[in-house]
Amino acid sequence: MKIVNSKNGVPIRLPEERWIHITEEHSEMAGYYFDVLETIEKPEEIYEGKSGEMLASKTIEPGKFIIAIYKEISDKDGFIITSFFTKDINRIRRRKKIWPR
Repeated sequence: MKIVNSKNGVPIRLPEERWIHITEEHSEMAGYYFDVLETIEKPEEIYEGKSGEMLASKTIEPGKFIIAIYKEISDKDGFIITSFFTKDINRIRRRKKIWPR
């Protein structure tokens, strides 16, 4: 299990169980393990989710973005919920932007 720090300095885990879920639900994510982690650690933007989660985004190639959804449980723990690719970044950008402000 790999751990990276969010922009808030919270350690965010990517447990094997979550990675298996991500690649089973979004098979195109296979091979992008480190990109998911980097999206949490070095996002271009972070948006607020509907249930306390955060959506970090990063450009993979022009017009294609990786979205990593994660939750900070406390100041010392968090985990990645899921991740996927999107070309429709405006759907994400309709949410409240948390970072950068």
